[in-house]
Amino acid sequence: MRFALAWRILTYDKGRTALAVAGVFLAIVLVFVQLGFFIAVPQGGMLLYDRTRFDLLIASTSYEYQVQPGEFPLSRLDRAKTAPEVALAAPLYFGSAKWRSGEDGKAPDVFVIGLDPRDRIFASADINLQLSVLDRTNTVLVDSMTRSMFGPLTTGRTVEIDDDKVKIGGNYVLGTGFMGLGVILVSAQNFVHLFPYRQLDQINLGLIQLKPGVDPDHAAASLRALLGGDTRIFTRPELETHETAYWTTRTSVGLLFGSGLIISFIVGVMVVYQILATQVSRQLPQFATLKAVGYGDRFLNGTVIIMALLIVLAGFFPALAAALGVYAVIREETLLPVEMSGTRIAAVFVATLAMAAASALLSMSSLRRADPADLFG
Repeated sequence: MRFALAWRILTYDKGRTALAVAGVFLAIVLVFVQLGFFIAVPQGGMLLYDRTRFDLLIASTSYEYQVQPGEFPLSRLDRAKTAPEVALAAPLYFGSAKWRSGEDGKAPDVFVIGLDPRDRIFASADINLQLSVLDRTNTVLVDSMTRSMFGPLTTGRTVEIDDDKVKIGGNYVLGTGFMGLGVILVSAQNFVHLFPYRQLDQINLGLIQLKPGVDPDHAAASLRALLGGDTRIFTRPELETHETAYWTTRTSVGLLFGSGLIISFIVGVMVVYQILATQVSRQLPQFATLKAVGYGDRFLNGTVIIMALLIVLAGFFPALAAALGVYAVIREETLLPVEMSGTRIAAVFVATLAMAAASALLSMSSLRRADPADLFG
């Protein structure tokens, strides 16, 4: 009975109902997009870490995030190598240079990662098999996700980086994340050739691989005692927590999408509320009649809740389809790992139900004006 009444009210004024569904559709699409960005931004910051093999990360005490890690002495990493729990301690060097061989005379910044080619730090066997190429003088590997403005990334092409000419020794698939529009790998020796003001005894990060069976938390505590207080040591969960907190609470990006998520939800609530309140006001005589013949507030409130649910559900499924298309565009244009998942769909669906419940509760106050006595005034 409630469903039939709610359906009859909504279909009586199809124009208003269609407008409400359109408003909810846009609000839910915005929720999907804002949530997608809010989650993808920290994931973009973790991209390099997620695709390298390490148990602990050693960083400077001035470490901010991946691209601003600070520096610390290589001697600290050498000391870490002496710990009985450590199987491998691999240094990483980060820098930024101008790629002067871009299309149409462009010279975009390229992010440079220096490493020891003998260290097999990447989770991808394809990358590790190519690292020996970096032993050649002035040779680089280029991430295939590097933007097209850098020009062809064909193996054997000679390009100019800052004031040096280097040869592309191959391509790999990793992803650039927030490291920049383009990323290359070089050996440590070629790194200091590109950046003559840098010294190999100052590194940006140290990747620690532990021996089998060693507990990372226990090893991290031991290394903190061994190295002293001028470095930071992260386990993987600690690093993920740090990066997520940085991107979601300390940057404008996280605050923008976090607040956008809240605003999108509020917009959806207000759209449904306005339509429900209008429909209830227009149907007050009918609701008063129902009260007069014995239907109580519980029945009428249930009808309003069903109306709200019908509106938001009619907007949810088209919004889901639209969000899948928007996610594809975002991945293509920004290279952020914006992926639809069952958990995300469920979260937005629950938010949609909450949107319906909130708007219905706000609208129920209008039902109090449905007084049977008014029918005989």
